[in-house]
Parts: sequence; structure tokens; C-alpha cells
Amino acid sequence: IMCNDFYRTMYGLTEELTQPGTPFGDIIRYHAEMSCDADAGPVTAEADEWIEGLKKRLSVGKAFTGPFHLKDGRTIFVRVGPMAGGGWVDVHEDVTERSQQEAKIAHMARHDMLTGLPNRAYLHERLQQSLHGQSATEKTALLFLDLDRFKDVNDTLGHSVGDALLKAVAERLRECVRKSDIVARVGGDEFVVMICTTEPASEPASLAARIIETVRQPYDIEGHECSIGTSVGIAFSNGDVDGEALVAQADLALYRSKSDGRGTYRFFEEEMNTNARHRRRVEHDLRLALVNGEFELDYQPLVNLERDEISGFEALLRWRHPERGTVPPADFIPVAEESGLIIPIGEWVLRQACADAANWPDHIRVAVNLSPVQFRGRTLVQSVFNAVAASGIAPGRLELEITESALLSDSEETLEILRKLSDFGVRIAMDDFGTGYSSLRYLRSFPFDKIKIDRSFISGLADGDSSLAIVRAISGLGRALDLSITAEGVETQEQLDMIRHEGCTEMQGFLYSKPKPASELRAYFSDHVERAAPVEPPAPAARARKQYA
Repeated sequence: IMCNDFYRTMYGLTEELTQPGTPFGDIIRYHAEMSCDADAGPVTAEADEWIEGLKKRLSVGKAFTGPFHLKDGRTIFVRVGPMAGGGWVDVHEDVTERSQQEAKIAHMARHDMLTGLPNRAYLHERLQQSLHGQSATEKTALLFLDLDRFKDVNDTLGHSVGDALLKAVAERLRECVRKSDIVARVGGDEFVVMICTTEPASEPASLAARIIETVRQPYDIEGHECSIGTSVGIAFSNGDVDGEALVAQADLALYRSKSDGRGTYRFFEEEMNTNARHRRRVEHDLRLALVNGEFELDYQPLVNLERDEISGFEALLRWRHPERGTVPPADFIPVAEESGLIIPIGEWVLRQACADAANWPDHIRVAVNLSPVQFRGRTLVQSVFNAVAASGIAPGRLELEITESALLSDSEETLEILRKLSDFGVRIAMDDFGTGYSSLRYLRSFPFDKIKIDRSFISGLADGDSSLAIVRAISGLGRALDLSITAEGVETQEQLDMIRHEGCTEMQGFLYSKPKPASELRAYFSDHVERAAPVEPPAPAARARKQYA
């Protein structure tokens, strides 16, 4: 009967199709020709049949609504409803822009904005579909990737370079897989590849090896050559495992891959679940230990070889578990570092060690080991200041021991922290010297007060290998740089004679004393015990001096 001008222009209707009396079937056929829904919606049906169906719906008061997607890319939403006086009315609305916005929002909700890859939500959706739809011979495999050394690039070259690098990695990963595979970004530098395979052992392994080799090739990012790597954990569906469990298994396999040296891949094994449960139990007990006061400090003497007297004590953390007894540090320190609990535990160690040292003679120092994680916590400097101030000891009586691994991560920031501590008056020692590959570089970057020769070189002194040459070289380096040189792990008189001859200034080891609780140190401070003679001297060494001179 009638239509408005907007309806005419919306579809570009001719004058013949807008005149009163125009057969409705002609309009329906015209709409069908304009629509890109070739096999969807009522417009593809015969016009007369469609109109008859519409009449039946309207006769019982039922309306019709639906979108029509036109060939020119527009989307028209149509509502057809009965009128009170008979007949019906069509309302046509151009919802193209709204539909595009909704599609964009839906895409953003399921994709990573930086790389354009599917995100965790989309991966989980597709993973559930794959697990429920796979055949008896198919397996769904997940490859969990974590980039190695990406943080170094991001921190040193800036976030813009880091973002560009992530985009480049995403593109390389797309090139490694088939169109049917899914590559998703699920975290900062974490990616997941999902594939369906009938060869769950060989195909994922081959893909993982290809990904590792592809990712490790250098990148040219904004004029910077960046080199990173990746570690991969692999898990595949087996039995009635659900999507979340499969992701967790791949994550555990990734953890094993990184623990085994990075740049490799590992398949999930059931014992990884057992280890994970053990770590969770240890972490839970560590939290209680900190609250319940289960930690203690033992102290091992450091002996000045020039004066033959005690110069200090190294604080060694001990955990007295109420049920398991004394827990070896190797069993709980890694868990404390992974969970971040090493930060509050380390703060307790600093406070307790300084408080204990306040009861010692003023010339006796206390040495405390620092974890690389403590440097990332950003509270280390204040923790040291607070511990020294609360105890009242002079800053120079506190000696902080760090390993090379602490310097390898965020080296510039770590060196800046060390400079602040050194300016405060605290002594800084490099522990396990000689075991890393950049130790000499860091000696140039920061004025250490002491270097400690790793015990592995001391134990090899009597075997006639290269250990003696290394000890001799480190001692000469110490003299040239005016550094104290401490030999760790001295257990025999022969080793003591050799390190003394090579010019080491300090020793530490079972030859003089095993670590003891603070309550047992009082005897060391009497005049006749403070002189550094071994508590239980071993038999004289049979090896002649000429063999190591």
C-alpha cells in the first residue's frame, strides 16, 4: 500500500516497485536477487510459497524477524508483524555499522589484539570442540611454548621492540603449522599450538623441533638484531582428559623442558603430576613455616689465612619441619624461588643474621646469600637498610653474596642495586666464581669486595687436574684487583696448604668447622678458640709440597 523514501533508497527500488498495487511477490524476488544468502533465509523460497507462509504466521499473530545480508556488504534487519486492522507492516533497518561493531567486539573478545592470534578463551572453545568431536584414531595435541630470553630483549630495547618481536614470532609460528591447526597467544610470551593428529608421538615432536629451529633464527626488529629461543611442552589427549587438564599437562611438560636447559621439548609424563603435587605441598608448608617460625640459621666460620683467625660467619638457612625434620635446602629453595616466597624468607634471613651478628665482636662479619629472585622483587635495598638499622651493626659487617645468575637477569638494574648497597657500606662478594661464563665481565662492571672460589675447584686440587691452575689464576686476579679471595669447601689439610700457598686470603669448610647454630658460636669468641686451628685437625697430608708448588 505504501512505503517511505528511505525504504526506496535503502534497496534502490525502481518506481514500479514502489507504487501502490505492486505485487508483493515482485518485491520478494527483487530482495532475493540482492541478497548474498544464496541458501539461507526465506528469500530463497518461491515468492508465493513464502507469502503464503507469512500469511499463516500473521493470521495467528506470529511475527517474523531476521537479518538479510546484501551483496554490497550491508546488513538489513527486517521485522514483519501483524497490524490491528489487518495486513502487516515491514520495518527495515540498516544495521551494517552496528553489526560490524558487534563482529569487531566478538573478534576482540576471542583474539589477541597485538598479534591477531586466537586468545586463551578461543583456544579453550576450540579445544573442547576438538576433544568432543575427535574420532577413535585421532588425538588432540597441545604444544605449550615459552620464549627464552624474551624478557632481556624487552627490558633492554624497550616494549615497542618487544611487541614487534612478538608479532614476528606469531608470524613464524603461523608458517610452521597447517591451516587447520590453531596457534594462540595465551600470555605475555606464551603461545599454544593445537593440532589434531593420528600420530600423537611423532608429529607433535617433529612440529616442536621445527618451531624451535624457526624461532631461534635471528630477528631484525627496528634495526636491532634480536636472538631468542623457545622451550616446548607437549601433551596429547588420552582417555577422558578434559581441556583444562590437557593445558595443565602441557604446562608441566614445558616446566620440565625449561628445567632441562631450555631450547628443547618434552612430552608430559605422569610423574610430572607427582612432582607438581610435591611442589604445591612444599610451597604450602613453606608459607606455614614462615608464619610458625620454623626457619633457623646455622653459621659456618670464615677464616682469615693471613692472621689465622675467624673473620666472619656465613649464614646458612635451615628448615626444621615439624613432621619431616630438617629439610635440605636443595628441596625447598627452588620452590621458594619459583613461588616468590624467597623474598619474605630472604628478608627474615637478613634481619635474623644481622640481629645475631650484633652479639658478636665488632670485627666479625656476617655473610648472607642472595637469590636472583630477590633482585626482581624491588625491595632488596630497603630490606638491607632496615635489617642493618634494626640490629645496630655497622654496614661494613654485612657481606652479601651473589651468584652470576643474579647478574645475568636484568644485569643493569641488578648492578644499580649493588651500587646502592655498596654506597651504603655493605660488602659485596661474588659467589661460586669460575663456574659461569661472564664472571670477568661483571668484575669490570662492579667493584666487588671479594670473590669466592667454587668448591668444585677446591675438591679437585689433589687430583692433579686443571683445578690448581684455575685457583692460581683466580688468586692472581684477586691480588691484581685488590680483592679478598675465599676458598670454599676446604676439607683436608692438603687443600688448606695448597690454597694458602697460592695466595688465597680466606677459607671456609668442614676442615675448620661444620655449620653450627648461633647458640653454639659463643665458644669461638674466646681468646684461645678464636685462633683458626681446626676443631678436629686431620692427619698430615701425604702429598709433598713440590707437587703443587
